[in-house]
Amino acid sequence: MSDVLDASPYDALLLLSFGGPEGPDDVVPFLENVTRGRGIPKERLKEVGQHYFRFGGVSPINDQNRALLDALRKDFAEHGLDLPVYWGNRNWAPYLTDTLRDMVRDGRRRILVLATSAYASYSGCRQYRENLADALATLEKEGLELPKTDKLRHYFNHPGFVEPMADGVIRSLADLPEDVRDGAHIAFCTHSIPTAAADTSGPVEAHGDGGAYVAQHLDVARLIADAVRERTGVDHPWQLVYQSRSGAPHIPWLEPDICDHLEERKAAGVPAVVMAPIGFVSDHMEVLYDLDTEATAKAEELGLPVRRSATVGDDPRFAAAVRELVLERAAAESGRDVTRCALGALGPSHDLCPVGCCPARAPRPAAAGADSPYA
Repeated sequence: MSDVLDASPYDALLLLSFGGPEGPDDVVPFLENVTRGRGIPKERLKEVGQHYFRFGGVSPINDQNRALLDALRKDFAEHGLDLPVYWGNRNWAPYLTDTLRDMVRDGRRRILVLATSAYASYSGCRQYRENLADALATLEKEGLELPKTDKLRHYFNHPGFVEPMADGVIRSLADLPEDVRDGAHIAFCTHSIPTAAADTSGPVEAHGDGGAYVAQHLDVARLIADAVRERTGVDHPWQLVYQSRSGAPHIPWLEPDICDHLEERKAAGVPAVVMAPIGFVSDHMEVLYDLDTEATAKAEELGLPVRRSATVGDDPRFAAAVRELVLERAAAESGRDVTRCALGALGPSHDLCPVGCCPARAPRPAAAGADSPYA
């Protein structure tokens, strides 16, 4: 579809991300935004903020988004796609509501949304849609004309997302000492979520046994492991593991944790591990602290050689994938023929989140889905 450069009926793309602090004074206010409504004391937030303070109070996510913005604009311009790209965050400046207000004032009326989360889950999809609904409700109260917003489908199995990660794993394997390289284990890492949230992720028919969240990650892990075997001639053992748990101890979350997994692999005689953060688009704080700092320190304690492979970030192939997804959705909305690109066993995801998909913890309006109050 790369030769089809008609994005109508859309007139803008919104990069929607989590946001992060950009200095020490931002950390606690940022965490207050993230945890609003949960009643967490400020002193506890200061404790949590130590992960940020050790890096100067700066999360890498905003710079990563700036780089991705540049990559998207460059790709669009080089391919003749005349579609402006805006950026808004859920929890820090530039805030989503402010960006949407600017877009409306710029005359944008049909907006496509790219969330920096590739997989189905409440926190990775529906919560972004809830934030969109909140922002639209604010604009409605202000008397502004509301744009129609649609969210791009999940892109976890698009070649432009999978292939850069496969390259990263292969580079990390090559960086290991030669005597441990062929026996290295691959730990495919993603954010842990409560098992109840995992079980209800994706459409209703996918619920149960980890839901779409686990199934999608396993599909990506298999794709990367297969690519590594085909290109290196070595069949590396692998497992899907989790990181960044933040919930109450009595609530079950997806396991095993990456640090526990490293201990298990060392005890099993594995000579080395590559940690592949397939659940993350960019190197934000969960990657920087939980893998590069905490898990790497655990590996050093165990005497286990580890490498951490790259996230997709602003790889040109990912920017090209976004362009293809934009054109695909535009064609579908216009009634034109559509070829949907997807690798693996699961096929392309849905355009419109159905009712019951990744249900909310408590009922809240969500935009850009079949149950949206903003048609």
